Amino acid sequence: MTDYTRQHIFFVDDEPTVRRVVSRTLEQLGPKVSCFARARYCLERLRSNRCDLLITDVKMPDMDGIELLTETKRIAPWLPVLVITGYGDVPMAVRALKAGALDFIEKPLNRKRFLSVVEAALQRSAPLDRLLGKALTRVEMRILQLILDGKSNRDIAEMFHRSLRTIEVHRNRLMRKLGVSSVVALVRRAVALGLAEQSANKQ
Repeated sequence: MTDYTRQHIFFVDDEPTVRRVVSRTLEQLGPKVSCFARARYCLERLRSNRCDLLITDVKMPDMDGIELLTETKRIAPWLPVLVITGYGDVPMAVRALKAGALDFIEKPLNRKRFLSVVEAALQRSAPLDRLLGKALTRVEMRILQLILDGKSNRDIAEMFHRSLRTIEVHRNRLMRKLGVSSVVALVRRAVALGLAEQSANKQ
C-alpha cells in the first residue's frame, strides 16, 4: 500500500458537517488534511504552504469552486485539483475539466469511489520534487527579489560575498520550490504569488 503520510490535502466546502466527515474519511488514507470554509482562505494558504492535492466543492459563497480552480492554476499549475459537483450537473463538470481539474466527483459522495479518485490523484502528485511547494528561506527570498531586480548570479554572489556556485545552488532550490525551470517562468510565478509586489514595496 502506498504511503501517503508525507502528503497534504486541502479540502474546501462551506458546510461544516461535510468538512468534518470528508476530513475523517481522507485521513484514513494517511495524509494530513486541512479544511477551509471559504475559497479565499484556501488561496491564502496555498501561497505559503505545501499542498499535494486540492479538493473543492463547486457551489460556495463569495468565490465558487471553478473560480478557485482557475486561481489555483495560476499559483500552482502543477497541483492536481478534484472538483465536487451536484448529481447530474454535467455542464459544471465539463467547465471544471476545461479549467484544469484532474477529475470531478458527483454528490452524494460514494465513499469507495471518492477514495479511489483521491488515491489516484495522490499517486499522480507523489513523484513530484519534494522541494516543490515548500516555503522559501530568507536567503532564497532575497535572491528571488534580486533576480526580479534584474541581477545576475554573479552580481548576487558579489553582493552576498559568496561563491557563484553557492548562489547557483540557492537559485536552483528556490526554482524547484516554485516549480519552474526558467527565469521567465520564475518571474511569472513570482508575480502570481504576489512576491514581485513584495519586492517592489521593499525598494
